[in-house]
Amino acid sequence: MENLATLAAAPEAWAALITLIVMEVVLGIDNLVFISILSNKLPEAQRNKARRIGISLALIMRLGLLSTLAFIVGLTAPVFSLPFTAPLDAAGHAIFDLQFSWRDLILIAGGLFLVWKATTEIHHTVDPAPSDDLLDKKGRAAVGFGSAIVQILLLDLVFSIDSILTAVGMTDHLAIMIIAVIVAVGIMMLAANPLANFIHDNPTVVMLALGFLLMIGAVLIADGFGVHVPKGYIYAAMAFSALVEGLNMAARKSSQKKRAALAQHAKHDMDR
Repeated sequence: MENLATLAAAPEAWAALITLIVMEVVLGIDNLVFISILSNKLPEAQRNKARRIGISLALIMRLGLLSTLAFIVGLTAPVFSLPFTAPLDAAGHAIFDLQFSWRDLILIAGGLFLVWKATTEIHHTVDPAPSDDLLDKKGRAAVGFGSAIVQILLLDLVFSIDSILTAVGMTDHLAIMIIAVIVAVGIMMLAANPLANFIHDNPTVVMLALGFLLMIGAVLIADGFGVHVPKGYIYAAMAFSALVEGLNMAARKSSQKKRAALAQHAKHDMDR
């Protein structure tokens, strides 16, 4: 472990730490949205426990992966390749990569899981089956506590590997990586309940969040095939969509207030 006093006195170490914390928080949003949606399907008494366990597992997994950096870095080495030539773009470059590492396979598997999960949830939300025993009284797909933890654990693994590889690419100091991960996961822990409650109280946000997960799953699959979509584009699209939904929510709230005021005014006129 590096000398913390030496790192604390180095401005570049602080810059790397702040940058890495921001990156870890941004990358953690995907994980947190998934945990929020999944935990909201549990009985109310189990939701906070599921979120704490899920986020704690994310911290343990990331710290554990940091302790095996050589192994994690080795996950990026190709393990096999497909025996045909990838199609080329106009510039003569391969459109996607046909060499796959363990990281690529994990990202593809995680992306497929996210696409499947988001699609399933969207289907249950749009077309709930009243006779389906797997649905709760509000039409949402029910899930057991153990099943929720297993699903959270699987996605924690995918997002943790992506997070650690990002950290490795930004700094060589293990201490900075550990501090950044702990701070980022701490922020996730603080934001978990407010975010989950906000999603629960605003049904339209659930569909937006599921759309985010569907897009993130597609991006993970593309990344696994060597098609790297800049994350800035992804989060800019998410931020714009959230802004539009925020304006829609404000418009609905204003409309409700106007209707309530008109109803109150009409009642007052009748009383007179």
